[in-house]
Amino acid sequence: MTKYEIEEKTVEMLKTVFDPEIPVNVWDLGMIYKIDVNECENDKDDDNDNPQFDISIDMTFTAPNCPAADFILEDIQQKLESIHDVKSVNVEVVFEPEWNKDMMSEEAKLDLGFM
Repeated sequence: MTKYEIEEKTVEMLKTVFDPEIPVNVWDLGMIYKIDVNECENDKDDDNDNPQFDISIDMTFTAPNCPAADFILEDIQQKLESIHDVKSVNVEVVFEPEWNKDMMSEEAKLDLGFM
């Protein structure tokens, strides 16, 4: 896979991660602040000589004391590590800028009744 394909697959997988208390995925909630995909130096997949990639994500939670934080982080980690050609995943939780409902997608706002 290419770096671009890994980025697309990363977003696709993030759209399958839900906060168990809110029926909207973490991508549409606006909880993902940054995705960096970097090709690993001199590290090819033994099976097909494809490059391997590291994914780094900065994300936040809708509340600093989110009771589902561990569940969400584990779900993200497992799903992103399952992407072919991904060597490692690092998820960093940040609280700057502070999350607010304006960060949600239009679809999420509609689903939650904010529009």
